[in-house]
Amino acid sequence: MVNAKEQKAREVEEMKQLFEKYSVIGIINMFKLPTTPMQKVKKKSSGEAEIKMTKKVVLLRALEAIKGKKKNFEEFEKLIPQQPAIVFTNMDPFKFYAMVDKLKIPAAAKEGDIAPRDIEVSAGLTNLLAGPAISELTKVGIPAGVEEGKIAVKKDVVVAKKGTVINKPLANALKKLGIEPMLIGLNIIALYQSGMIYKKEVLSLVGEAYMNKVREAYTQALNLSVSIEYPTKANISYLLAKAKLAADALAGKINLAKLNLEKGPEQTIQTESKTESKVESGGMS
Repeated sequence: MVNAKEQKAREVEEMKQLFEKYSVIGIINMFKLPTTPMQKVKKKSSGEAEIKMTKKVVLLRALEAIKGKKKNFEEFEKLIPQQPAIVFTNMDPFKFYAMVDKLKIPAAAKEGDIAPRDIEVSAGLTNLLAGPAISELTKVGIPAGVEEGKIAVKKDVVVAKKGTVINKPLANALKKLGIEPMLIGLNIIALYQSGMIYKKEVLSLVGEAYMNKVREAYTQALNLSVSIEYPTKANISYLLAKAKLAADALAGKINLAKLNLEKGPEQTIQTESKTESKVESGGMS
């Protein structure tokens, strides 16, 4: 019992020293996380970051001892999960998250997972022997048949759109086909630096994801400005084109009305009758 207490005290002291040594501290949720992503990050960040597995009670004690020296640590403490790991680094938080995000590994889908992208099954021969698996595939929308004694997918098909929930039959079918649509990496909850807490929602905006958000916002703003006809340097060409189309359409209606007025009612009817008869006979001569 004494040894256990001493061990816990040493772990708390070691954790306190790491909190004081590094400027950036991250919380990782280790729940159901395989060891491979952790090993990849440790190898990639060797010399630049330290990742420590710890019990929550040890981490809370270390945080309690260091609170007075770290601004806003109370809010950081609230984010700690039941199965935590802590990362210590002096790298910029966004650069560190971007590095970790690139180290994700493919994994099989499980029931309840959210499709990270459109999941497509390509046409071709599989390694599955002809049998009950055919009905399992067809039930989830995968057209399958038998070729050379094995199951073949007859055509390319998207079985799940990005953002949809993957059910159990689809997860089983994808696993049988050896398709691993999921990406697993370190589940970083938040990174702390100088009193600022950067949560996953903010950190994930780095790189291309952030630029996509900017592009989407620009497109929506442009469409709105054209719709309400508010002139700006960016949309003036669209507004002029829109005005020309409207003017051409109006001019066409005016010319048609003027032509009908000049011909008179009877002549207009005769003209329309001749046009109809020519159309019925196969075209105008």
